[in-house]
Amino acid sequence: MNNEQPIIVGLDIGTTKIAVIAGRKNEYGKLEILGFGKANSNGVKHGQVLNIDETIKAIRTALDNCFASNPDLDISEVYVGIAGHHIKSLQTRGDIVRQRTDEEITQREIDQLIDDQYKTYIPAGDQIIDVIPQEFTVDNFQNIPNPIGYGGVKIGANFHIITGDKNAIRNINRSVEKANLRTKDLVLQPLASSSAVMGQEDLEAGVAIVDIGGGTTDLAVFYEGILKHTAVIPFAGENITNDIKTGLGVLKTQAEQMKIQFGSALANEARSNAYITIPGLRGMPAKEISVKNLANIIQARMSEIMDFVTYHLKQVGLDNKALNGGIILTGGGSQLKHLIQLTEYVTGLNARIGFPNEHLAGGHIEELSKPTYSTCIGLILKGYDDFEHNRKEFDKDFRKVDVPEGLKRTAEEEMVPVVEEVISREKVKNRKGLSNFWGKFKDGIIDLFKEEEDKHL
Repeated sequence: MNNEQPIIVGLDIGTTKIAVIAGRKNEYGKLEILGFGKANSNGVKHGQVLNIDETIKAIRTALDNCFASNPDLDISEVYVGIAGHHIKSLQTRGDIVRQRTDEEITQREIDQLIDDQYKTYIPAGDQIIDVIPQEFTVDNFQNIPNPIGYGGVKIGANFHIITGDKNAIRNINRSVEKANLRTKDLVLQPLASSSAVMGQEDLEAGVAIVDIGGGTTDLAVFYEGILKHTAVIPFAGENITNDIKTGLGVLKTQAEQMKIQFGSALANEARSNAYITIPGLRGMPAKEISVKNLANIIQARMSEIMDFVTYHLKQVGLDNKALNGGIILTGGGSQLKHLIQLTEYVTGLNARIGFPNEHLAGGHIEELSKPTYSTCIGLILKGYDDFEHNRKEFDKDFRKVDVPEGLKRTAEEEMVPVVEEVISREKVKNRKGLSNFWGKFKDGIIDLFKEEEDKHL
């Protein structure tokens, strides 16, 4: 049964790392990871491919590592993530008068509506990456999420169109082709990350997905089940590392290490009497660096990123508690200590970390649950969305390809997430108000009643 599903591969070309993940859905609709490889990225700056040769090398290394994790794999087509300053979005409206009004609306008519939007005028030098329908109208009926099966004379929709620079897109496609792969589709990174970390409840409640990568911070805002806004913020983890390097006069590798090991997004939470000793260069004396100073530098840049998020939410009128699901932080930069507190403080919305295990089958190595791989896993899910809606041709893989032992969690590792889950639930209870998630909302209310009963007893 499971062998009738295609193996879909996501390729995340990031500023700091390039990741390749191959996955296939099991009989329960969950993703089994069949191959995983990564490599350091050198040719990419702020999410854009600048040095094609370096990028090809890195893609090949990541691909080789993926084959090393599972030699049974055969990879020729990939879903590729795209980000960068050049990404823009616009809203449009499209309508068609139906030819056969006596029949129900079909997928073909919706496809025609979407295809028509590709003729929208955009500035020279730009190219449409994606056209996303928001809500449909049939005659005088509005806000229809899916009009298939309805009857009517006129069908229309509002669209969110994502565009990018032709040159930047060409550089990505060229790098992929020269690494002997074919781009099945280009997907906006925040949309890929969103599908990996977001559940149906989040979509209904309204959330902002903030994916903090190495070169860019990607934003996708969902409200009332609809994608309302996307944006690419030109600051991220790499900027923080450079700020530390400049501000504290250390090497870039040392700055990165300090950020990961000792960094905090809240200076108030950093110990004022703690110091990091950095060995001196070529016989020079060692440096003592205050953990508090380090946190001040990180907080300044992170606050700036969150101010951008607030600005974008204001632009679409969704600040001021309109998003019941709050903010979901993901991407490598989301692992900074105390980032949730800083985000809540700056934006005034609840925040949590989004892990890509929402759609993953159990039993995989913990590495794959890190927010760093949200985009890559989301790309595979986008591929499955295409497959399930017959948008593209897929080779179904009838060969038996199993999850390799190297990507399975060992018995000792099985224990770790349970402990983490208990801790995170405790944190959720301690934080003000009930949790953002509707699933946990119910548990929270039950807990409240239990507490009330305990008081009366």
